[in-house]
Amino acid sequence: MLAAVLLATIALPITLTGASVALPRIGADLDADLAAVQWVVNGYNATFASFMLAAGSLADVLGRRRVFATGMAIFTVGGLASAFAGDIVLLDALRALAGIGAAAGATGASALLAQTFHGRARARAFGLFGVALGVGLAFGPSIAGALIELFGWRAVFVAPAVVGAVVLLLVPLLPSGRGEQTGRLDWAGAATFTGALLLVIFAFVQGPDFGWGHPLILAAFVAAVALLGLFVRVERRHPAPMFDLALLASPRFRGVCLAAAIIVMVLVPLLVYLPSYFTTVLGMSAGGAGATLILLTAPTLVLPLVTGMITRRGVSPYAVVVVSVAVVAAGVAWLTTIGPDSTAATLAAPLLTVGTGVGISIGLLDALAVGSVDPARAGIASGMVNTARVAGETVAIAVVGSVLATTTAGRLADPGFTGGLHAVLWTMAGAAALCAISAASLTRSRPVPVSASVG
Repeated sequence: MLAAVLLATIALPITLTGASVALPRIGADLDADLAAVQWVVNGYNATFASFMLAAGSLADVLGRRRVFATGMAIFTVGGLASAFAGDIVLLDALRALAGIGAAAGATGASALLAQTFHGRARARAFGLFGVALGVGLAFGPSIAGALIELFGWRAVFVAPAVVGAVVLLLVPLLPSGRGEQTGRLDWAGAATFTGALLLVIFAFVQGPDFGWGHPLILAAFVAAVALLGLFVRVERRHPAPMFDLALLASPRFRGVCLAAAIIVMVLVPLLVYLPSYFTTVLGMSAGGAGATLILLTAPTLVLPLVTGMITRRGVSPYAVVVVSVAVVAAGVAWLTTIGPDSTAATLAAPLLTVGTGVGISIGLLDALAVGSVDPARAGIASGMVNTARVAGETVAIAVVGSVLATTTAGRLADPGFTGGLHAVLWTMAGAAALCAISAASLTRSRPVPVSASVG
């Protein structure tokens, strides 16, 4: 079970970082504009985030193994099909399909770990989970750069799909099991949440192209707000909601969700847009851009195990989370020194600082989330924290993309790229600093008992 989960955890971030490095080649090969190319990343992330909560509920009802296996099958098929896409619309659609599978696979993986391991074994298992995620993040950009230069951009979708196929071979060996949740699934909640998130992403991605005052963009924002309000109402009334508002009664759980969201809201947009800056402004090759990003992602490879050792020696895991967010804020502020004359050597310190902040929290946040609730609700807890994480990163990618598209007139090149990137980085640094303060306040609060029943 652990081998299957870790392999899946490695594959999921590689398909994101690989697509990010490949965006310039995809746009040139398929003759697509910036907005259409952005959906290669945003489509995957949007469905990943949208279906995370539904996948958590399904895992508690239908069984963690079944949801995990189904998700990995969809992810694998979507990845292989993406490699053969002949136009940008089909590629975007297939990436959205792969995101649905990734949501089920990721949620099922966390729930399987929580179901199988307990006590110190759970801490070690989630430490390895963090390392696996770190491997995917650390080597994803460089692997993608090498694959693109050797075989073309289509190879970045084939490689994770092959890993997914290996995982599927291990499925018969996985333990079955389900939570205590029974009754009908929350389809209304899934529909309203998915609709709201997709409308927000659509508005931010297409806003620079259509114009921010365009009736369609304004209508998308208004409809998203209305659907979000309807989602909250549905969740309060549903007997088995996929977003259990009772879990939010715990300040510590809210703090974990906040920290998880802000960390990826910084990390993932950097992984998506720094490769374009490196290649178009700094003149790096795709392989060189991927190699430089290792400075950002390498700490995620080793620090999760170090964090596990520290927390087992008595250091508060919540204090570690707060420190991690503060370090991310400091690193992003330092990264504002980036400019057309920057080199990998001058960027090393700020990139390593951001990566250190990310690395010490990977795995730990998932363990704190699923460990703070009744085991029967592990699937929903995992789905909620991952939804906070992936929804945050998806919106952040769209917002950052819209800013950069506006400042560069849709070209992602100077003039305009450096100034827009600086504005984005300072905003990220301020947001992370505020979140570090908020997380410190929330996680110092006494834990509020959360039962398996719906409040």
